[in-house]
Amino acid sequence: MPRTVVRVGAALPALDEETRRAERPAADVPWQTVVWNDPVNLMSYVVRVFREYFGYSAERATELMLAVHHEGHAVVSEGPREQMELHAQAMHDYGLWATVRRAE
Repeated sequence: MPRTVVRVGAALPALDEETRRAERPAADVPWQTVVWNDPVNLMSYVVRVFREYFGYSAERATELMLAVHHEGHAVVSEGPREQMELHAQAMHDYGLWATVRRAE
């Protein structure tokens, strides 16, 4: 059986970001919970949900709420897919529109 020899200090070719992302195991890729703007919930209620559920400060919760309001959506959390799915379900339970997506 042939042996592979790796020299210490040998330079490895640089990988571009797309190649590195493609080679990461699926479980290693971060996911995001995204909250979307809706015509139903008050801005003060969205701030309260973000503070209560995620534990964000009033300033951070307000910043995220304003992103939802002005940009149409905001990433409110990032991490493993299963956890982001739980967060999205919790947002649904609060009456907010939320989805899960792979981090860009």
